[in-house]
Amino acid sequence: MKSNVSSHDPSLARTLVLDELFDLSLYRELRRISPDQDARQTLDELIEIEIQHLAFWRKFFDLNLDHLDIWRRIKLQIMILACRLFGTTAVHLVLEAIEVHGVRKYLALWREFQHQPLGGALRGILMDEFKHEDVLVTKLTERKINAEKIRNIFLGLNDGLVEILGAVSGFFGAFGSATLVLIAASTTAVAGALSMAAGAFLALNSEKEVKTTEIAKKVFLGEESDVSAMEEQPLVSAAVVGSAYLVGATVPVLPVLIGANDAFFSVVTAGVMVIVVSTILSFLSGMDIRRRILLNLGIITVAVSVSYGIGVLAKKVWGIGI
Repeated sequence: MKSNVSSHDPSLARTLVLDELFDLSLYRELRRISPDQDARQTLDELIEIEIQHLAFWRKFFDLNLDHLDIWRRIKLQIMILACRLFGTTAVHLVLEAIEVHGVRKYLALWREFQHQPLGGALRGILMDEFKHEDVLVTKLTERKINAEKIRNIFLGLNDGLVEILGAVSGFFGAFGSATLVLIAASTTAVAGALSMAAGAFLALNSEKEVKTTEIAKKVFLGEESDVSAMEEQPLVSAAVVGSAYLVGATVPVLPVLIGANDAFFSVVTAGVMVIVVSTILSFLSGMDIRRRILLNLGIITVAVSVSYGIGVLAKKVWGIGI
């Protein structure tokens, strides 16, 4: 079994061993720097599980790797730095994200190799993931953070950035004047932020009314009710979503504000920000980071091209301009 699997795909063997070594190294570092007692206890249990997983894959593939490659070392240092800067919340987010990535990775591999010797090994690892690691991380993060709200912040950033970048490009195509572009883009950004905030408020307010009725029904029937489901406040969520959108919208507007006379610097600045936001969103959601970055860069390329083209067309056909 050992020689069959490792000779079939040595790069996969190396990836699985190094991934477990990375997780173990990360958990040990987080255990060392985490100020939260609950997090340290959870990490102690996760470290024991990862030690077993690493030993299993090393034996399975007969591959005794002891050092991370350069990219994993860089990734490890970035995560540790983020956790040092942002404290307990970052630790919990990292734990949740690593768990999501691990489960998705092993499920994908199990579907591919389930009828081979590797499939049996993956099944055992997945049972550990579902029965132990996932339970441990979920219990910790549910008590400490609202991961969905944090994801929504980055989604708001992304929406504001892409939408206003398209607007800036279109306005430059139509007007050609930095002053008019600044006025039009700023107005659009504020309107968009208010619209996003209003949408978030109405959606959450409606959801809260429905939950209130459900809870009242359960109380009347003497059943258990989850009062914590009503903790999120519509006004607070609206402010968070609107502010995140506005911050994202500021990115393509800022170069115009400081003197840019065309959309080039807005596109470059927004592109860099898209890469950063896409990386964070992908990591928190367990998605493929490279795929998410390429997808979002493709979206802003289309948005810029179409918006600029519409602006130029409007200027030529309808005589829009200064």
